[in-house]
Amino acid sequence: MGKSGLLAALLLISVVTGAGAQDYPNKAAKMIVGFAPGGTIDVVARIIGDKLGSKLGKPFVIENRSGANGMLAATAVAQSEPDGYTIFVSNSSTITLNPTLFKDIKYLPERDFAPVTTVVSVPLILAVDTSDPKTAGIKTLADLVTMAKANPGTVSYGSAGNGNITHLAFELLSQRAGIQMQHIPYRGAAAAQVGLLGHEVMVVFDTLSAVQMVNSGKFRALAVSSAERLPALPDVPTIAELGYPGFDVTFWVGVFLPKATPPAIVELLNKEIVAAGKDPDVRAKLEPQGNVLTLSQAAFAEKIQKETRELADVVAKANIKAE
Repeated sequence: MGKSGLLAALLLISVVTGAGAQDYPNKAAKMIVGFAPGGTIDVVARIIGDKLGSKLGKPFVIENRSGANGMLAATAVAQSEPDGYTIFVSNSSTITLNPTLFKDIKYLPERDFAPVTTVVSVPLILAVDTSDPKTAGIKTLADLVTMAKANPGTVSYGSAGNGNITHLAFELLSQRAGIQMQHIPYRGAAAAQVGLLGHEVMVVFDTLSAVQMVNSGKFRALAVSSAERLPALPDVPTIAELGYPGFDVTFWVGVFLPKATPPAIVELLNKEIVAAGKDPDVRAKLEPQGNVLTLSQAAFAEKIQKETRELADVVAKANIKAE
């Protein structure tokens, strides 16, 4: 092909791509969720999908492809047509943690995905059971650290599984505080919460389901893992406030497209989701799932890079292996 033919071909591709972006969406889009219906990621996807559908005039249909901590869904989206009609709604660990933990992973976030925006950021709640005599003296994070320093390796904590974000949160806290605790992994956050209620473990980093337990008096919240306090527990300080500046471990839900998706479509979805996050009705639906957090594409990409580096460092220092 001569130079004039090549230029013509490039011009045609540009026109077709621009046209495709200009009339987007002209059919239903799929929002792929890597986890089962009913969980935080699925609920957030449905709230955003409903808003996008009503605003843009075409259905945004949720499709659940659960398995392998989101890796099945991530792989499917990475290999899909980059036309804006296959959208990935993901938790943070599928993007920032899986590439570090799993060597046979079939997708690479930076190579395969265009970050659109985050939707919510979900802090973890550091909690003890108020009826457990072993932790009766633990009223604050400082009390927990003091006990752990006085009894290395005997203070037990439950996590939602080996390599889970709740596990890494404890490892980061241990590294920052200079303590050693005993890790008891469970199969999910709900099971870890049951373990705390049964006094099998002394402390957990729990999900937002712990808010009700704290309000009922069954749990005592020592701190939250995010950079900002949780509106549902405004009197509970952050770990950063309590002497560990920069501590910020959260579980976020974000939106991605295949890497080669036309930039105009990525920008459109970013604009619409950011606007949805400011809509009072949408915010009211999202807030029970976490703190509403919508970022620019650049800020989201930077957040992913920063968290990936930090979590990889925690994994390496703690020698964490995938289950």
